[in-house]
Amino acid sequence: MGIDAVVFAVGNAKQAAHYYSTAFGMRPIAYRGPENGSRETASYVMASGTARFVLTSVIRPETEYGEFLARHVARHGDGVIDLAIEVPDAHAAYAYATEHGAIGLQSPRESADAHGRVTHAAIATYGETRHTLVERSGYRGPYLPGYLATPAGARPDPPTVFQAIDHCVGNVELGRMDDWVAFYNTALGFTNMKEFIGDDIATEYSALMSKVVADGTLKVKFPINEPALGKKKSQIDEYLEFYGGAGVQHIALTTDDIVTAVRTMRAAGVEFLDTPDSYYDTLGHWAGHTRVPVATLREHRILVDRDEDGYLLQIFTKPVQDRPTVFFEMIERHGSQGFGKGNFKALFEAIEREQARRGNL
Repeated sequence: MGIDAVVFAVGNAKQAAHYYSTAFGMRPIAYRGPENGSRETASYVMASGTARFVLTSVIRPETEYGEFLARHVARHGDGVIDLAIEVPDAHAAYAYATEHGAIGLQSPRESADAHGRVTHAAIATYGETRHTLVERSGYRGPYLPGYLATPAGARPDPPTVFQAIDHCVGNVELGRMDDWVAFYNTALGFTNMKEFIGDDIATEYSALMSKVVADGTLKVKFPINEPALGKKKSQIDEYLEFYGGAGVQHIALTTDDIVTAVRTMRAAGVEFLDTPDSYYDTLGHWAGHTRVPVATLREHRILVDRDEDGYLLQIFTKPVQDRPTVFFEMIERHGSQGFGKGNFKALFEAIEREQARRGNL
């Protein structure tokens, strides 16, 4: 039915919540911590439109889950531990997935409070990432039982810069992309939406391969990347090295006004990848008319791609933590259901410039 939440394990959830509120315009909507019964972890739920991020940090690792979170942050740094998927029937979804090869991490269980009931189960995917299958039909609480709604603060809500999660991209080891594509096909019934191989995603120095799997409604889209052989270290190799294995590389966020989003986020300190002026010199010739004039796209370093269904505008942040791992994409769609194939070369050259500055190319 859609992405229920993206759950991050972070070193300091309170500070991370402040960052996503200030820099990404998200509102805190729920909290769980020592003050309301969670002695071991603190979790802040942030929302923007239909998108939810859950930021969790360990206070005292007294249980297996707390120890897992502590080890995860120590090994991977701040990163995504769960791409939770909303389903109409958690029992049926878990049974289907595990009968078709998925590793079950948690069998379906029910939790309840005054706002109703939620059923959830969990399966494993690449690296140490999981998919929690969430059935929340009729639940009226702010997030899940055990979470309290965050009271409105004295400050006004930040301006909304995005409305939904468009897709979530995973990086996996060399030779494993097709294995995980088959996993989503078989265990979750996803179909193959796009694939980019060979010269599709290649520069003079590095290359990668990518295939996109999606559910039938295209509400849940997961591109899966793996490195390809090149003269130098690819962005996927860099990610795998610094993250310590496979994991979620970036999250694409849907916005209905990418210019305002970029302007607002930059003013709050978010750094975006740069695009050389030469990209915009011929942009109008092949991209055609877009909602945003080329001069404005050039000013904000926003990319354009067009296909048979329409066009999209997109831009990518630099990594949002000290390790060169997780980053974000802002995307404004006008018909196109693509992923910016026409921009791959410009994008990956920009990433390579950042890799070179870090000494990792």
